[in-house]
Amino acid sequence: MKVLILAGGFGTRLNEETRLKPKPMVEIGGIPVLEHIMNIYSANGFNEFVILLGYKGHIIKEHFANYYLRHSSVTIDLKSNKVETHNNLSENWKVTLLDTGLHTMTGGRIKRAKEFIGNEPFLCTYGDGVGDINIKEVVEFHKSNNKLMTLTAIQPLGRYGILNIQDDLSVAGFNEKPKDDNRWVNGGFFVCEPEVLDYIDGDHQMLEREPMEKIAKDNQMQAFKHTGFWHAMDTLRDNQDLNKLWDSGNAPWKIW
Repeated sequence: MKVLILAGGFGTRLNEETRLKPKPMVEIGGIPVLEHIMNIYSANGFNEFVILLGYKGHIIKEHFANYYLRHSSVTIDLKSNKVETHNNLSENWKVTLLDTGLHTMTGGRIKRAKEFIGNEPFLCTYGDGVGDINIKEVVEFHKSNNKLMTLTAIQPLGRYGILNIQDDLSVAGFNEKPKDDNRWVNGGFFVCEPEVLDYIDGDHQMLEREPMEKIAKDNQMQAFKHTGFWHAMDTLRDNQDLNKLWDSGNAPWKIW
């Protein structure tokens, strides 16, 4: 089953980093968030990726073109122009880097991958969210429900901390950014049947708008509730928070 990763957006809310690189190449612990996402899938046994490129896509191409060299020790014979590699630690990944247009919307990018998907179910996610998602469980859940699309529903942390105010108006403490138990949002990590592509008209459509709304209206969408860790990297603060978790040695999404 192929894994499509949306990696073509401008990442404007992270422009401190994305002026120079595409958002999926912004690093957590010195590793692009894109690789963190790929490692999550790989830990679940999915190793064939189609990266949907757009803004500064050439940087992602160059990253993977030099991946083998970057993860190896080398001896370079300058006179003969020969390179000998040692101690290679490359991943068991097959990566297709697909140009999908600079201004193409998320639905259009997925539609452009049709020839690489074929007539088979596929996985899909955004290039900026990490979590301790059990992809195998999501796939089995999808198969058991016989729907065209399964999305992973998550409960985001509240934006602000909550005051614990007593009857006498004294403040007993704080709950730092608690989850809203009554609110579930789309966390990505989709499982899709190939018929999902039929709901996408072209480059101008966002997956999350008309296509998904129509799929839901047709009763062809199921939600897999993920109650574990999930975090998007939308802003510089998000990036800093994720780096702190990684540096602490307590990164919940590191399941590999």
